[in-house]
Amino acid sequence: MLARGFTLHLPPRLPVSAVYKNCFTKMSGETQPLCPRFISVEDGGNTTKTISCGFRFRVVSYNILAQVYVKSSLFPHSPKPCLKWKARSQAILTVLKSLEADFFCLQELDEYDDFYKGNMEHHGYSSIYIQRSGQKRDGCGIFYKHNSAELMLKDEIDYNDLVQTVEAGTTLRENETNDALDMKNGVSTPIEGLRQKNSPDDRGNPNDPLVRLKRDCVGIMAAFKLKDPSDHLVIMVNTHIYWDPEWADVKLAQVKYLLMRLAQFKGIVSEKFSCTPSVIVAGDFNSTPGDKVYEYLVSANSSITPPAECSEELRVPLSSLYAIIGGEPQFTNCTPGFTGTLDYIFFSASGQLKPVSLLELPGPLSPDVVGGLPNHHHPSDHLPIGADFELTGT
Repeated sequence: MLARGFTLHLPPRLPVSAVYKNCFTKMSGETQPLCPRFISVEDGGNTTKTISCGFRFRVVSYNILAQVYVKSSLFPHSPKPCLKWKARSQAILTVLKSLEADFFCLQELDEYDDFYKGNMEHHGYSSIYIQRSGQKRDGCGIFYKHNSAELMLKDEIDYNDLVQTVEAGTTLRENETNDALDMKNGVSTPIEGLRQKNSPDDRGNPNDPLVRLKRDCVGIMAAFKLKDPSDHLVIMVNTHIYWDPEWADVKLAQVKYLLMRLAQFKGIVSEKFSCTPSVIVAGDFNSTPGDKVYEYLVSANSSITPPAECSEELRVPLSSLYAIIGGEPQFTNCTPGFTGTLDYIFFSASGQLKPVSLLELPGPLSPDVVGGLPNHHHPSDHLPIGADFELTGT
């Protein structure tokens, strides 16, 4: 869910009939949710996890749209029946089941204890979850298959901790908090529009860093041992970055804090388990390709990045999954107010992971997205993204 403002008018990709299949469980009495398929990047055809030269596992990231935000007044373009919790929850579950991922990184996850945790356990998944503080009661969760991975270590990220760096008179590495706050309102693509779901809280002077940085956003990361012969470890990160396009400084501060915490966590995992773990970072970053937030996330993987002056400043080099294979999706969020890409999967491309398939997305002229989401075909205003990864060595 999120920032909105302009609509992209781009040429379509594959027709929806070539990309999607119908699921068996109906979202309403009339229309079934559509379930995307994975397209091989090796031979251009379908791929399955059973056709493999090495150990493969599947990762899907999906902002499922918290039910607390689902109101007809906020989604006047959506058919009312598909906004009801009973229908929408079953449609989301149906889509998740059809994707057959080994790891799901879900954002805007509410109803965790009452619905998702138990239902996903029934289908063979364990999970970890962090809920936002404040008035917003959704959060981020990682679901993983029992027979694919074992949880070894986890850590939670509360971006409100950035406030402590200001109160203590300290900053992140490379003066990250101050640098981010100095660039207020000057860097992000201007995506505006429907903001009712995420209207800023009235907490005082927004120019006060103690107020500005407290956005109640969260993330979660964990080290998993894959159940392949090598017992390879992979760090999975799932996060949801602040939404407001006018607060790009806060977004940048959050991703800098995220990558600092990730580097620390990777160091702990490496030392504790005597290994070099792979890294996958997924989430809704509320930032469009090429803006300051996006560029910072991939900058450690750039040859033009200046060398860090000390080991504490080292960041994990990350590449965007879709970008390195053929380009970012035309959109992952689709409403009348905004159609664009906000969701990403980043990974340590220089490591032992090789993407062998991508989850295909519809084009802007596909009939299932015309008019905006959510609708009877898609239970969220976002689309899932994902890939199959293969281990290339140990």
